[in-house]
Amino acid sequence: MIIAQISDLHARPHGSPAYGVVDTNPAIARAVDQILKLDPRPDCVLVTGDLSDCGLPEEYGIVRAALERLPMPVYVIPGNHDRRETLRAELRPGHPYLPQSGFLHYAVDDFPVRLIGLDTVIAGEDGGEICAAREAWLAERLAEGQGKPTAIFMHHPPFAVGVDGMDVMPCQVSPGFARLIAAHPEIERVLCGHYHRPIQLRFAGTIGYVVPGTAHQVALDLRPGTENRFVMEPPALALHVWKPGLGLVSHLQPIGDYGPIRDFVLDPAYPGKPQTVPAS
Repeated sequence: MIIAQISDLHARPHGSPAYGVVDTNPAIARAVDQILKLDPRPDCVLVTGDLSDCGLPEEYGIVRAALERLPMPVYVIPGNHDRRETLRAELRPGHPYLPQSGFLHYAVDDFPVRLIGLDTVIAGEDGGEICAAREAWLAERLAEGQGKPTAIFMHHPPFAVGVDGMDVMPCQVSPGFARLIAAHPEIERVLCGHYHRPIQLRFAGTIGYVVPGTAHQVALDLRPGTENRFVMEPPALALHVWKPGLGLVSHLQPIGDYGPIRDFVLDPAYPGKPQTVPAS
């Protein structure tokens, strides 16, 4: 099974770039183009929040048109830039797995890896949370899985990443959340967005994984007390590949054209074993 993950699309009304300079809509199209070029194509695509920049109906129309180009199932969750009810109204007709009311989280059992999407949004806040009700919902879904390999995906990372500008707007969780994750070793990943950078770490007995955005990135600044700024570093998507006996392996794929794929031609002085091509 191959799971593609993109995040932080930040769709904007046409002619109104994000932060006055970032043209996010063509970046969304390029991300979709990159997925369509993959061979083999992913079995599904996860979009881990901030589909829109301001939660406007026009922005969701841009997202809807872009995601409709993908032939495989696409699963979305909201981020802090989204408006839950507007997202629901604009996208649910094409994404009927989204609940008709309440939080926008759900479980998908159609693949070898079970997918659980969590809505971490607090309306009007940059950070997110897993409140008692959401944690209880997750516990019930995990119990139903009976040990099937599982990936949880959410917008706000439920862990600190060691960067002050990011860690001031985390996903607030109870101590019981990490214990819940640790009690289910079938959880292969906790997949997140929000921070616009490639980040991974050990978390509660599994791996926490943050994917970059499809347009702008947060500039990496490890100095204490600094605030976030953005930079036009290359965007990327993640490919999470699951095989029996291997588990889930995550790959980061840059989005863009970086020239042709070339064969390795080793110099005769190469000290290793020459590679041979099996006879057909």
